[in-house]
Amino acid sequence: MAMYFDPFRELDRAAGQLLDTRQGPRLMPMDLYRDGDHYVLNADLPGIDPGSVDIDVDGQLLTIRAERTPRSQEGVTWLARERAAGSFQRQFTLGQGSDTPAISASYENGVLSVVIPVSEKAKPRKIAVQAASPAPATVEA
Repeated sequence: MAMYFDPFRELDRAAGQLLDTRQGPRLMPMDLYRDGDHYVLNADLPGIDPGSVDIDVDGQLLTIRAERTPRSQEGVTWLARERAAGSFQRQFTLGQGSDTPAISASYENGVLSVVIPVSEKAKPRKIAVQAASPAPATVEA
């Protein structure tokens, strides 16, 4: 197996990690789509302990937080370490038509799935049109 090693690229990557002033939560890649009467949010969180995932709804603000703890192994020499550790966070503003008490979540194979149902009042519905009864005819004599 042939390997290409670029010391300048590795130096640039290492310097970027050391000089990264962004110590706050990292973003998580996600997909969001509507499927019938609910929205589905799928977020990639590989290597995350499901117990560290925290999902909050405050009014119309949905916040997802997760924590990945770095593996510390004594006596190893890292050749590459690109998987970010630390806290991950994502926030979404939900529309008024979301049924926030019925939100559910599951975690499988490194993907967090959050299902956000559409509230009954926001679902499309038909409005019946009532015909007005004709006014009685008056006869003049």
